[in-house]
Amino acid sequence: MKVVAEQPLAEIILRKYELPDHIKERELVKKLCLSLGLLQPGDSRDVVVDVLHVLLKNRKRRKLLTVSEIEKKVVQNRKLHKVAMLGIASSNIRRQIKRLRNMLIVEKIRTGYRISEFMPMQQLFAEKIQGLMLPNIVQRINGYLQRADDVFSVKKN
Repeated sequence: MKVVAEQPLAEIILRKYELPDHIKERELVKKLCLSLGLLQPGDSRDVVVDVLHVLLKNRKRRKLLTVSEIEKKVVQNRKLHKVAMLGIASSNIRRQIKRLRNMLIVEKIRTGYRISEFMPMQQLFAEKIQGLMLPNIVQRINGYLQRADDVFSVKKN
């Protein structure tokens, strides 16, 4: 018998941390990644933080970045913040960009990448995650809850 792995159609993890007062840029982006489930607590493989950090910095300039530009800037960012050069392989950086695209945080325009529509992060979260992703996920969960209620309901005599 062939066993098929259960693959979610969509997934979102949200976490609540302390207020982001008085923290440095990279730490802020790291907490953002943790809050959005892009990074697991205690995970040392945190190159997604640098990928997002680089893209956020370039949002100010409204500049699209190619994958090779993102790779170079990620290495520079990790050196600047004295972070180990783990996870900086081209394939891994591409995988992190894809994860950010799947969450609708990053989009591809021709051969470049940017924060979606150069939008402020709060607006992006409200429109893309709260407005699009979350309602679809909640609706599907409600379908499973309703089906469970139908299947496991108490029968009245």
